[in-house]
Amino acid sequence: MKSQQIWTYIHAERRDLAETLTSLTPEQWGAASWCEGWTIHETTGHVVAAAEQTVPNFYKELIQAGFRFNVFTARGAARLATVGPDELVHRLRARTTTTNHPPAPVMAMLGEVIVHGEDIRRPLGLTHRSPEPALVAVADSWKTSNLLIGAKRRINGLRLRATDVEWVHGDGLEVAGPLQSLVLAMTGRKGVHHDLAGDGIAVLASRA
Repeated sequence: MKSQQIWTYIHAERRDLAETLTSLTPEQWGAASWCEGWTIHETTGHVVAAAEQTVPNFYKELIQAGFRFNVFTARGAARLATVGPDELVHRLRARTTTTNHPPAPVMAMLGEVIVHGEDIRRPLGLTHRSPEPALVAVADSWKTSNLLIGAKRRINGLRLRATDVEWVHGDGLEVAGPLQSLVLAMTGRKGVHHDLAGDGIAVLASRA
């Protein structure tokens, strides 16, 4: 998939997420997200921080975090979690036309907003369906990569099969379900396992 098309999907996902966020109550903003240890507010802050990130600033902040990526991301989320919900939504909407990003593949930015959008929606019982081509592109990118999220290691020896689109990967015990749920499972979101079926779920659940 060409970079221009990837950005089209990124911008659409950001717009959809901004619309979701405008309807949240104060209690929902303070609820736990699927990002362990982060509230909906903090996870939104992380999404906005990533959307606003630039290459020079990324390296500056990473150095300040002692090259500890977890510290780097936690600081970014905490910093923007002090910003009010309305301002966060405004700043996310401002990133529906821009193409700045940290030193990572553009595809990683698409996966970022798809997954964190679900980290926000699913614990609140909200639904969203990302476009099929975007989900296929992210799944294909992650199935052979351990970069940051360790997807290749997590699904090694398993056969992942989407039940809503034509997508299959791997051999071994099967894990089947909607592709969006498989993408979340590839990142270690165990809350999505109830959407899945197959003899490989126990193996998948045993892997952090």
